Amino acid sequence: MNTSQKHEYYSRTDSSKLDLTDEEWKKLLSEEQFYIARQKGTERPWTSQFEHSKEAGNYYCAACGNALFQSNTKFESGCGWPSFFQPIHKGALIYTPDHSHGMNRTEVQCGRCKAHLGHVFEDGPPPTGLRYCINGVILDFEKSE
Repeated sequence: MNTSQKHEYYSRTDSSKLDLTDEEWKKLLSEEQFYIARQKGTERPWTSQFEHSKEAGNYYCAACGNALFQSNTKFESGCGWPSFFQPIHKGALIYTPDHSHGMNRTEVQCGRCKAHLGHVFEDGPPPTGLRYCINGVILDFEKSE
């Protein structure tokens, strides 16, 4: 199931960094994707089509196509958003301190386009002990063959 609207910058093989303006992104993403990816929004909990998905495959950034997570790292956290315990590879994500809303959290962004994806917490399962709490709106999924 593909959730993104493909555009000229979307690629699952090109790892070059993207540096587009918000005006450019606004033309490429849906209103909800733009809100989450570029304005650091959050989708309502328990609304993601991927929250309970158990299909095998890979999750990609819906904004640019960058590989983010494998389905075998996804778990049911009960937090209301799709959760993973590790990224697909080290450079897939960017980590940024987030002190908004009176909290100390770590924001997770796409390593290619810097789209806001969600946050990572230290209350996940072994082997990493991490919980990547990700907005499903900004995920694209490709089922394994």
